[in-house]
Amino acid sequence: MSAMKRSSGILLHISSLPSKYGIGNLGKAAFDFVDFMKKAKQTYWQILPICPPGYGDSPYQAFSTFAGNPYFIDPDQLIEAGYLTQAEADCVVWGERDDQVNFRTMYDQRQTMLRKAFARFMKAPPADFEAYIRRESDWLEEYALFMAVKAHFGDGPWSEWEPDIRLHQPQAIEHYRKLLQEDIQYQYFVQYCFSTQWQNLREYAHKNGIKIIGDIPIYVPLDSADVWSHPENFQLNRNRRPRCVAGCPPDGFNANGQYWGNPIYDWNKMEKEGFPWWLARIGAAGRNFDVVRIDHFRGLESYWSIPAANHTARCGAWIKGPGMKLIDTIKQAYPQMDFIAEDLGFLTPEVVQLVEDSGFPSMKVLEFAFDPREPSNYLPHNYGENCICYTGTHDNETLYQWCQGLSQESEAYARSYLNIGADGDLPRAIIRAGMASKAKLFVVQMQDYLGLGGETRMNVPGILQPENWRWRMTREQCTESLAQEIAALTEEHDRV
Repeated sequence: MSAMKRSSGILLHISSLPSKYGIGNLGKAAFDFVDFMKKAKQTYWQILPICPPGYGDSPYQAFSTFAGNPYFIDPDQLIEAGYLTQAEADCVVWGERDDQVNFRTMYDQRQTMLRKAFARFMKAPPADFEAYIRRESDWLEEYALFMAVKAHFGDGPWSEWEPDIRLHQPQAIEHYRKLLQEDIQYQYFVQYCFSTQWQNLREYAHKNGIKIIGDIPIYVPLDSADVWSHPENFQLNRNRRPRCVAGCPPDGFNANGQYWGNPIYDWNKMEKEGFPWWLARIGAAGRNFDVVRIDHFRGLESYWSIPAANHTARCGAWIKGPGMKLIDTIKQAYPQMDFIAEDLGFLTPEVVQLVEDSGFPSMKVLEFAFDPREPSNYLPHNYGENCICYTGTHDNETLYQWCQGLSQESEAYARSYLNIGADGDLPRAIIRAGMASKAKLFVVQMQDYLGLGGETRMNVPGILQPENWRWRMTREQCTESLAQEIAALTEEHDRV
């Protein structure tokens, strides 16, 4: 990351783009957003994980860390290729609101539409289809089989499948490969379409000077192709049940801590083998993104391990993680790649040291800064250059919402620090302070540039609720005047 010049970017997930098909996708609106970013003189477009979402619609709980999200496939491009008719795409009511994703409708209807396209696609597959399958076979074959078997068993988790296939026994694998051959081909088709559309968008972004920051969660869920096909990489018992699960310890915000439930890696085994699964994962991310944000980076130093039988995170323990052994292995394998260390949360001197030793830029969130009771290293004047400054992340309140909720004392402190009067625009002053900071990169959530409130918050962490992950921007909000305003601010602070 040392070569990164002083620059700025916008955080907006693909799902939040405008679309008449119920969710943002890799079609025209994505290309239009690249155009908007260019007019706004931005350098980086940051997104959330692009994997197929599992339980709770969260992109951080995906069926595979390698696969692409079928919901993001643009129907218009399938229509142009002759695989789908406009009537077939339009016959579904994709949602009542154009500013929200209806994930229930996505789940019920999107596959039906893609199946119609698949039937036509297979009559004359493109010349590069087989080459794609061969190239991605290391993860794609297992993922396609996993999704086909999952559908065969009514979409239930693999832990509830028949014992032979649940335990990934060779005879069962062979049996279901033959039985579900067409469904496996369908999964190949879906991933081929996603990959083709994604790479076209990325190429367009590069032509327009825009780089993409992607995000990989540190953990994968139990109900994933990653755990089912490679149980040896995780701390599981003989029945493939987790011995311990991930989470966060109790703190001032949550007396029970956060019980995530993800299985934890068998780091000792991975280290002995040279971390091959992690190298494959990072390599795949590098083929999709220009910069990779490693979520929950502190878990590489030490992780909160909760006995799986527990129902809260209270009785866990800190266990040492792989630390620089993994980071050095990744840097040696991919010296050309850039990373961001998501070092938010409970930080110890050891975690701070690991971030420093890695050389990766850390994260500074302005919403954590303005508390008069404690001098904060999140205040902009404390930043060094090797960090990424954010107004907030997908897990935080929108900036407008956060400002509305400030105590009188905190608001007075913020206004004094930012040197603005009682009538000054506090959210805009905070954005200006981030722009002016020494941080190499300053990233603003799109909701914050739009001045939107709590109804557009992307996620409330630790709470499974229908409102999470649903916000979408409308076409009318992405205006020429907003692009010009952002461009002027960016030029003024030498981030072009």
